[in-house]
Amino acid sequence: MVYLHYKECDLFSVPDDYILVHCISADLAMGKGIALQFEKKFGTKTHLVQKYKTRVDRWDNDTVPGPAGECLRDGRVLNLVTKRNYWQKPTLSTLRKALEDMRKICYVAGITKVAMPRIGCGLDRLEWQRVYEQIESVFGLFNIEIMVCDLPISK
Repeated sequence: MVYLHYKECDLFSVPDDYILVHCISADLAMGKGIALQFEKKFGTKTHLVQKYKTRVDRWDNDTVPGPAGECLRDGRVLNLVTKRNYWQKPTLSTLRKALEDMRKICYVAGITKVAMPRIGCGLDRLEWQRVYEQIESVFGLFNIEIMVCDLPISK
């Protein structure tokens, strides 16, 4: 059963036994927000282009249905592809599809601990309550711990 809890901490400071989760666009722009931090810390864009080159090339073709709704694993990071281009906004539907793909990856890899920010709620502007409901719905009966990391509030 899913155990979802909150912790006031920097996402990048969680113990190494947690897999880190965040949202990206299919164009792999990663120029702002937490995606930029992942790019700086892990070189995410380069790794994803190398590892998923066929998919990334396919995504560049505008006649192909949108890639939103996939989850791409790169080592300790699960990248939820929730929109085609960085300037677009994800929908709850594309986020849910990406979460469902994430659940499959977690099942196959035996992943039972993940840490994430309030995905989709920063620059993407989704409402956390609705995102939370999607996470709970997708992972409800799945044996996983989900730590939601909130940065400490400066005083």
